[in-house]
This record gives sequence, C-alpha cells and structure tokens, in this order.
Amino acid sequence: MLSVLSPGEVKLPDGRSVEFANLDIAATAPCLTTVAETVADLLPFYGSVHRGAGALAQRCTREYDQARETVAEVVGCGPGDHVVFTRNTTDALNLLAHALPLGTTVVTFDAEHHANLLPWRRPVRLPAPSSPDAAVAALDAALTRLTGAGTTARRAGAGAASRGPLLVAVTAAGNVTGELWPVARLAEVAHRHGARIVVDAAQLAPHAPARLPDLGADYLALSGHKMYAPFGAGVLAGRADWLDAAAPYLAGGGASAEVRADFAVRWHTGPARHEAGTPNLLGAVALATACRVLAGEDHAAEQALVARFRVALAALPHVEELRLFDAAAPRVGIVSFTVPGADPDDLGAQLGRRHGIGVRTGLFCAHPLTRRLLADATARIDPAAAPAPAAMRASFGLGTRAEHVDRLVAALAGLA
Repeated sequence: MLSVLSPGEVKLPDGRSVEFANLDIAATAPCLTTVAETVADLLPFYGSVHRGAGALAQRCTREYDQARETVAEVVGCGPGDHVVFTRNTTDALNLLAHALPLGTTVVTFDAEHHANLLPWRRPVRLPAPSSPDAAVAALDAALTRLTGAGTTARRAGAGAASRGPLLVAVTAAGNVTGELWPVARLAEVAHRHGARIVVDAAQLAPHAPARLPDLGADYLALSGHKMYAPFGAGVLAGRADWLDAAAPYLAGGGASAEVRADFAVRWHTGPARHEAGTPNLLGAVALATACRVLAGEDHAAEQALVARFRVALAALPHVEELRLFDAAAPRVGIVSFTVPGADPDDLGAQLGRRHGIGVRTGLFCAHPLTRRLLADATARIDPAAAPAPAAMRASFGLGTRAEHVDRLVAALAGLA
C-alpha cells in the first residue's frame, strides 16, 4: 500500500494529542513517500538538463527525458502527441490557450474551475448541467449551432467553413463536488462536430486512470501537487500540431534552436519549444514517479470512505451536501457541503483548532458554480434562508483513515 508523509499528531486545547486529519487533499496532496525518496536519491546528482557534457548533466538529462517518457506512457500518448512539462494544470491550460490557432472558438461549461474558465479568448460558456445526459445534450446543441445545422462532420480541429477551429474544454472530475463528468461521451460529440477536446484531469488523475485514448481526449492537463508530487510540475499532453505551430510559450534558452547574428531566431519544435529556461528536473521526476506508482493503485478503500462520509453527513440536521448531478452519480474523493446559519470560515477554524482536522472553506476557485450550488442546497433546507458566503469541502485520498472521517462527522454534529 502506498504511504504519504504526515505531520503526525497535533496538540488540542484540552491537552489531548490526535493524529492530524488532513481532509484538504484536493487542494494540495501530501507527498508520497516513494516520491520523496526518489527526489532525495537524485539530489546529490542534481545538475543541468540538456546543457552540459559532464556526468551530472548526462544523468539529469536522462532522468528528465525518462520522466517525459513515463508520463507519456501512463497517460496513453500516441506517436503524434507531445508531453510538455508546465508548472501545474492552470499553466498547462494557459499554454494550450496560447497555442490555439487564430479564430478558435472554445466551448466550456460555467461549472469549471477558474483554470478552465478564464484562459480562453473566445469562450462559449454553457450553463452548468443538471445531469451527465444534460451535459452531452447541451454540448451537442451548442456545437450544432456553431457549425451550422446539417454540416457534414469535419476532420477534428478543422473548424466550420465560416469559423475557425473548435475546442471543447471540460473537467473530468469536479473540484467542488467530485462528480465524474461523461468525458468520453462529450469527446464523441465534439469529434462528431469536428471539434477537439481538452480535459482538465487535475482531480481525476489522483483517484483514477487519466488516459487520452480512454477519455477520447485530444489534450489532457494535470498537476503534480494534486498527485502527491508537490514539486512544482504539471503536464499538458496531447496533439502536437497546434503546439508546434504556435509561437513559444516563453522566449528564451532551451526553446531557441539558433539565434543568428541579426537576432533572427529559429525555434525548436517538440516539447522544448514551450519549456524555455532551466527545466524543473525534480518536479518532472517527482510527477513521473507519482504517475507510475498511482497507475497500479486500487482506490476501493477511498470510495468506501466517501460513501461512509456521505451517509453520515446526510443524517446530520441542517447540513446539506453540494451536488450538481443526482446523489447516486459516481465521484472521486471530494464532498462539499454547507451549514446554513454557521460561518464557514469560523467552523473550519474550529475544526482545526479543537479537533485537529484540516478542511477547505471558500468558493474553491469555481465561484459561479459554488455560489449556485450553495443557493440550491440552502433552498432544500430552508427556502427563506440566505445562502452562506462560502462552502466547506472535505477531500479524501492516500493517508485518509476511517477515524478521520468519523471525527469530522462527530465534530460537525457538535459544532453545527
């Protein structure tokens, strides 16, 4: 079984010590022990990547290139795909936004994390759907309008005759509710209309396989710090043509193949084109290690904890879960909820101070969706009540134990 680094016990005001219950894993996951050991083993040999002839440079170049190959294999890249190392999912999606051909229209839902809402230059934002079927139907209708009724299916990415290319941008697992989106079905609709699709896999990849062919995706973005590899690396993986045709994401050494005396520049193609500067070797190796070991992980225990918490939460009076789809919809280890009448920030602080529990409070970088869900959840409890200004979120993963879940439920029962 995989293990993570833990702060151990924390002391409470009453003098007791308890194991810290880290239930904020969806924001930043703890470090896998295997990842920490891999980075520690590499540190004595840390040196230049693709810049040097010495033993350290040669080893680090091999480690960096192998990390790219490992990620490519785990996410299912094909021969026409690139793996570009970025800082995180937000950076990866901004890189793709930078690389879009002129005139590209991006279709997304207003249920997205800000990382998948804000980078796009020409977005068509669809209302948050009430079910997976509704999401598929809404996307089909939107793409039909954009391409024109009866337009013959075109080669993916070619765009309609009167428009530029089309890109669908969607999450695989919501960071507010944890609900799984019907990505493969959305991809089928996108491709039928000649659009490409990029998948925000930041919350899926730590909990389940995130593979381009399985999702039907053209591009996939993920973050190391969500995958128990908190060393500042992320990935954009997917089709090479738009990336090779775009200007470098950053101009500088590494991206430039040649700078002539007149300062004319010949830029690299391939991942190096968008990885200017000294690469984040430790981040890339850490992320690749996490990808490799998580690929064989069984998440049944995590799913049991999610179910345990949701059943207990439903039994608490005046506590309501936030959800977009039906209550039975599958999800990863994320559950958000509201306690109308209670200050969420104060409640979260008390959970930490008095019970040794770490949760997240706020709007989770998904403000439009979270505010809507807060209003819906509050109306189910008391239609006359005003929604709370923020929600609470508990998220589970490696290192979460049943005692942590039960302690949170007991604390909420007392505090609420």
